[in-house]
Amino acid sequence: MTVVPSKSRFIGRGGIDVSFEFSPPETIASMDALWFAIRRLEPLGPSSASVTYGADKVARARTHSIVARMLSETSLRPAVHMTCTASTRSDVDDVIKQYWNIGVRRIVALRGDPSGGVTQPFRETPGGYKNTVALIAGIQAVGSFDVSVACYPEKHPESPSIDFDIDLLKAKVDAGATRAITQFFFDNQVFLRFRDRVRAAGIDIPIRPGIVPLLNFRQIAHFASSVGVGVPFWLVRKFEGLGSDKVTRRLVAATLAAEQVL
Repeated sequence: MTVVPSKSRFIGRGGIDVSFEFSPPETIASMDALWFAIRRLEPLGPSSASVTYGADKVARARTHSIVARMLSETSLRPAVHMTCTASTRSDVDDVIKQYWNIGVRRIVALRGDPSGGVTQPFRETPGGYKNTVALIAGIQAVGSFDVSVACYPEKHPESPSIDFDIDLLKAKVDAGATRAITQFFFDNQVFLRFRDRVRAAGIDIPIRPGIVPLLNFRQIAHFASSVGVGVPFWLVRKFEGLGSDKVTRRLVAATLAAEQVL
């Protein structure tokens, strides 16, 4: 028997407000794994589950299919990611309308990564939305969506400063954003300092911390370095010598994520 301390908090019991992000699988086996995860999470009552939006029509079709099935077969109210990369304004508007018509009311509005990858400069698509602020306004012109946006406790890699990022976040709120989700981070003090600066700037929408389970530490640490996310030395030490020990890596990753949340 496991004795649970009275101060413990749980998803679905009012203690922790958690949402999950899924990427559309590319194989049948991965799709089965996705739906297994969704069915396991559903009874826990997460606040939402979002599905990322691919860079091409095939990936975007998979997103639409997954979201439509979640709406029809589960009690989850999914959010869908929308970007303004490599699409005209008309194409984006059509997709937004399709989501509204099938019952989607939550959108995560993102500019999207440059077509050449995160290390390349962003170039506006001819005839498209020029940035996230314009995209948010376009979304709200279609319907009264709950719009989440991204923010960056350690500065967006293309941004000149944190203050610039905070000004941009305020512009997103003015355009109709209702909440913000942070880029992942590993030091909670980084998030807390950023949150205090956001509040001092007069921005009062909910700021949700982004947490990434380190199931593949080497891969995630490499990505973190490319987007300006600091990787503390103590975190590196946690995974030393575990390169071939998948079971222990998963246990360490789960423990670190839980400690970061609690």
